[in-house]
Amino acid sequence: MDMNLLVALDALLAEGSVTGAAERLQLSVPAMSRTLDRVRRMMGDPLFVRAGRGLVPTPRAEALREPVRALVAQAQELLARDATFDLKTLRRVFTIRADDGAVSTLGPALLDTLAKEAPRVTVRFISQGKQDVLSLREGAIDLDIGVIEDMGPEIVRQRLFPDRFVAVFRLANPLARHRKLTPERFAKARHATVSRRGVLSGPVDVELGKAGLARHISTVTYSFAEALAITRNSDLVATVPDLLTLHLRDDLLMRALPFDTPAVVISQAWHPRFNEDPAHRAIRQMVHRISLAISGR
Repeated sequence: MDMNLLVALDALLAEGSVTGAAERLQLSVPAMSRTLDRVRRMMGDPLFVRAGRGLVPTPRAEALREPVRALVAQAQELLARDATFDLKTLRRVFTIRADDGAVSTLGPALLDTLAKEAPRVTVRFISQGKQDVLSLREGAIDLDIGVIEDMGPEIVRQRLFPDRFVAVFRLANPLARHRKLTPERFAKARHATVSRRGVLSGPVDVELGKAGLARHISTVTYSFAEALAITRNSDLVATVPDLLTLHLRDDLLMRALPFDTPAVVISQAWHPRFNEDPAHRAIRQMVHRISLAISGR
């Protein structure tokens, strides 16, 4: 049912004339007359009949007067509630799909912000698996944060910040003696990589191959924390995104890679049906604002 037609019917019942209803809704009289015809077809009743120079409601219209008024009032109240939306009193659980790097990088600042601006909101972080449209469409996932591939026109994707791969290792690693890595030293080391799908090669291996080099992958882990825990207790080198692991490697050394690799772009994604949801929009804006601060822009 078209809510606009109920609003028009409410105005007609209140004003008792097409002219009065048109003025109330800021429409032209011809436009209001066409709307009345649509309302009549919708209701299957003439609703108003001529009585001298005015209109009088039919019994059907009289029966609709109070229910229509109540529906329109409820709609106006709902819209007014959105217009005066208050994060301070919001009670809601937001589910964010993100890897441990994104959680450790964005999570503390997001939770601090929520504590001040939306103290009754709960954030549920779940680990990244297969990126899919369905969970975003149905609201099982409110936000997807990470390296988000193009999921088609149905999903909105917003860039948060760029990142870069770096080499990380413990102080006791022989590489710690060198202030800079060379491609040869890097390739000779034993390596830990991170892949949710267990992939054994990536952009780093492509760049090494261009120089006629290859590295040995000793282990592939599911999370950054796992790879860094192994690196912390062995001579393996973990190649990980810089910003995403900053808070996970305080006691480890970091070196820039001795070759360029494609930038890693961290994004957030959501379904457009939540575009105008004031609470959802507030959380997205917080994440974006925090990301700008983290990336130093």
